[in-house]
Amino acid sequence: MVPKVRKAVFPAAGLGTRFLPATKAQPKEMLPLVDKPLIQYGVEEAIRSGIQNIIIVTGRGKSAIEDHFDVSFELEHLLESRNKMETLAIVRDISDMINVAYVRQKEALGLGHAVLRARELVGREPLAVVLSDDVIYSEVPCLRQLLDVYEFFGASVLALMEVPSDNISAYGVVEAEPVSHNGEEDRVFRIRNLVEKPKPSEAPSNLAIIGRYVLTPEIFDSIEAIEPGSGGEIQLTDALKHLLCSRPIYGYRFQGTRYDAGDKLGFLKATVEFALRRKDLGGEFREYLKGLEL
Repeated sequence: MVPKVRKAVFPAAGLGTRFLPATKAQPKEMLPLVDKPLIQYGVEEAIRSGIQNIIIVTGRGKSAIEDHFDVSFELEHLLESRNKMETLAIVRDISDMINVAYVRQKEALGLGHAVLRARELVGREPLAVVLSDDVIYSEVPCLRQLLDVYEFFGASVLALMEVPSDNISAYGVVEAEPVSHNGEEDRVFRIRNLVEKPKPSEAPSNLAIIGRYVLTPEIFDSIEAIEPGSGGEIQLTDALKHLLCSRPIYGYRFQGTRYDAGDKLGFLKATVEFALRRKDLGGEFREYLKGLEL
């Protein structure tokens, strides 16, 4: 029987330099997308996927993340005293939604290093990794889609997305062959190689790795076995290449829309489209946009 994935790791120790000065004193993960911080979208995706145990890898200046998922007695008392029960329920839901633990990454030494910091809390279990910069809108949560593939094959699974060649050098890219699964021929791939940020002319495919992973516990040994890569950072892609030498890895071209909320333009697109989907905002916001003289 394939071990159940019970824990999701959220690396959140990065400096968020692309959003300065907004991130000078607040974590990038706490930037609001409409009315919820970025990291909450990822946490809610994990919950909807059946994962209740969240491990957040933080760093200096990230205490706002811990405060957000903690109980706020003063705020709850104030809302209750003013009979704002709907708002009170929203606030309580945030602190009640998950079991959360934190571990520090003292230096930003790469995504692989951030995942490794969670080793003691994960133990010898499989794990999910969620990058909150990648906000994904889908009917079935992206992470749940990956978990279904993991549970079938019993192997690590990476989220994949087709990317135009002129953008491919911003991603880890896979060389892979399609595998027939559930009657589909172009969703599941057996990965043969991974290349970090290749030149367009050297990319093995147009399938890029997006910030959702389901990993078997051997990934920790692979992270420890590799040398630091570019910029002196320990890259998760390099660890996956090491793991590939001894374990199969699959990719899944997920169904849904991904927004790169770690990029200013991607963040703006996500804000507009998520607002338009809201029942309480979408109608008026759509009319406002129609009235703009562009």
